[in-house]
Amino acid sequence: MSKPKYYITTAIAYTSGKPHIGNTYEAVLADAIARYKRQQGYDVFFQTGTDEHGQKIELKAEEAGVTPKEFVDNVSGQIKSIWDLMNTSYDKFIRTTDEDHEKQVQKIFKKMYAKGDIYKGEYEGMYCTPCESFFTESQLVDGKCPDCGRPCVPAKEEAYFFKMSKYADRLIEHIKTHPEFIQPESRKNEMMNNFLLPGLQDLCVSRTSFKWGIPVDFDPKHVVYVWLDALTNYITGIGYDCDGDNKELFNKLWPADLHLIGKDIIRFHTIYWPIFLMSLDLPLPKQVFGHPWLLQGDGKMSKSKGNVIYADELVDFFGVDAVRYFVLHEMPFDNDGVITWELMVERMNSELANTLGNLVNRTISMSNKYFGGVVENKGVTEPVDDDLKSFILSVPAKVDAKMEKLRVADAITEVFTIFKRCNKYIDETMPWALAKDESKQDRLATVLYNLVEGICIGTTLLESFMPDTTKRIFGQLNASERTLEDLKTFGLYPSGNKVTDKPEILFARMDIKEVMEKVNELHPPKEEPKEEKPEEKVVDIEAKPEITFDDFAKLQFQVGEVIACEAVKKSKKLLCSQVKIGSQVRQIVSGIKAYYTPEEMVGKKVMVVTNLKPAKLAGILSEGMILCAEDAEGNVCVVSPEKNMPAGSEIC
Repeated sequence: MSKPKYYITTAIAYTSGKPHIGNTYEAVLADAIARYKRQQGYDVFFQTGTDEHGQKIELKAEEAGVTPKEFVDNVSGQIKSIWDLMNTSYDKFIRTTDEDHEKQVQKIFKKMYAKGDIYKGEYEGMYCTPCESFFTESQLVDGKCPDCGRPCVPAKEEAYFFKMSKYADRLIEHIKTHPEFIQPESRKNEMMNNFLLPGLQDLCVSRTSFKWGIPVDFDPKHVVYVWLDALTNYITGIGYDCDGDNKELFNKLWPADLHLIGKDIIRFHTIYWPIFLMSLDLPLPKQVFGHPWLLQGDGKMSKSKGNVIYADELVDFFGVDAVRYFVLHEMPFDNDGVITWELMVERMNSELANTLGNLVNRTISMSNKYFGGVVENKGVTEPVDDDLKSFILSVPAKVDAKMEKLRVADAITEVFTIFKRCNKYIDETMPWALAKDESKQDRLATVLYNLVEGICIGTTLLESFMPDTTKRIFGQLNASERTLEDLKTFGLYPSGNKVTDKPEILFARMDIKEVMEKVNELHPPKEEPKEEKPEEKVVDIEAKPEITFDDFAKLQFQVGEVIACEAVKKSKKLLCSQVKIGSQVRQIVSGIKAYYTPEEMVGKKVMVVTNLKPAKLAGILSEGMILCAEDAEGNVCVVSPEKNMPAGSEIC
C-alpha cells in the first residue's frame, strides 16, 4: 500500500543578506512538521530555497562591487549552510536563478499574456525598494511604506499588469467554501475584509527600471516582477511545465498540502498566488499558514536597530537542538514570539538541562549503580505504575491533535509532560530508598524499567523537534527508534538490555552572567548619541465635575484584540473593528480613520469600555468604545496596554 503524499514548502528566503534567527525559524518550523508527517507514514516532499532577483539585490551587488549573480551565489550559499546547520531535512533547495525555473517563468508569463490575463500599461505611484512593492498615496502611512515603514519614492514606468479582478469572485468563493485554506483565522479575515471584498487592483508584473530579473522573452526590455517570479517556484521546483510536459513528481505532489510563510507576505500567497494558479488552470494549495514573527526583546529584528541575532551564533552557545527547541516552543500559534539571550539561558537550565537532561542522566546512573546497567522488568507493580503508564500512553494522541492544527509549540509542551511525569514518578517511588531494602530489589528494577520505557516513548515524540537529541538518548539507552504506532503500547523496551556505562550530559547548565559577557564581546552595546531632550509637551484640559468611586465602578474596562477592521463606507472618519474580548467578538465603530488604516488596526491590543450601551454610528451598530488619547492639535492615538495582556483582561 503506497504512502499518502505530503508536499510542504517554506517561502523562499530573499538573498539580500544573511538570515537572522527570525528568518531561520520558518525553516525549522517546516522541518518539524515534515519530520512529524514522515513519522506518521506520509511520503513527504519538503521544498525550500532562495529568491534571487529584484532591484534591491541589483543595488546591493553594485554597492559590494560584484555582479548580481556573484552576490546571490554568496548569500544563497550562506542561507543553505544555515538551513543545513539547523538540521532541516529539505528534499529540494530551489534557487530562482536556476535555469529550468527561469525558462518556466518566461513560458508562464507568455501563456498568461496570450490568455489575456496580462496586458501592457503604465504604472505611476509610490515605490518601496526594500519591499519591491508599489503603493497608492492612500496606502502610505505618514508618507512611508505601510509594510516596512521606510521612505517610498515616486515611480513611473511602462509595465505589464495582471487582471486580478478577473478571478477575484472565484477566489472569494473558494475561501468561503474552504475555511481551512488560510490559517490562522485572523489572517483570513484580514485578507477578505481589507483586500478582496473592497475590490482588487490589477497587479504590476514586470519592470523596466532595472535589469536583474528574468527577461520577458517577447519584450526583453521588461523583466518579470518579483512575485510572479518567486511564487511560481512552488510548481517549477517539482517539475511543472507550462506546455503540459510535467514531470511525474509534479503530477504526484501538486497541489501543495501546506505553504508555510511569514504573516507579512500572507497577501501574496493567499491572493496573488491562487489567482496565478487559476490563470494556469491548476488546483490551489490546500492550506497557507501565515506564522507570526520571532521578535527580539526590544522589537522586530533589523540591522539598523543593531538587535539582530543569528542562528549560527546561538548554536555556538547552546547547540543545534537547544536552539530548535527554543524557537519552536517559544512561538505562539497566532501571536509574535520573543527571543532574548536571557530567556534562552533560562529555558536551557530549567527545561532542557533539568527536566529532560537530568531525568535521562539520573535514570541511567541509577541503573548502573544498582544493577550494573541492566534494565529488567520484574513485573512487581503498584498503583502508581498504572497511573504513570496511563498518563504516558495518553500523550501521543494529544501531540497528534496539536500537530494536526499546526500548534507546534503546544505539541512540544505535551511531549515534555512525559518527562515531567517521569521526574514525579522518581519522587513517588524513591529508588534510593528501595535500594536499601534487599527484599525490594525486584520492585526497584521494575521502577527503573518503567522510567526507561517512559523516556523512550517521550523521546520518540521528541524526534520531529530535536532529532539529534533523540539519537543521543536512544544511543545511551541502547534502544531502537520507534514508530508512532508503537506508542500505543507500554513495555516494548527489551527486558535485560544494558544501558551505557558512561552517560553523557545532554544539556549543561549555563551561567547567565558568563553568557552575557561573551555576547557583549561579540556585539558591543552601541552607545547612543546623547541628545538634549526638548521639554516634553503637556496638555491641560478643562476639568469635569468630580465623581465618586461608585460612579467609576459602574464602568467596565477590558483589553481587546482587533482581529479585523474595515473603513465605514460613506464616512470620512469611521473605522469598524471586530474586537476579540475574552471568548466574545464585538463590533466597535471608532472615529480614527484619519489616524489609522484598517491594516494597522488588525492585531492591535486596545483598551475598551465594554459596558457602554450599544449605539448606531453611520447606520452601523457599535458595541463599546476603544479608548484613545488626543493632544492639543487634535492628533489621536489608540491606548494600548504596555505589556502583552490576554484579550479580555480587566483594566482596573
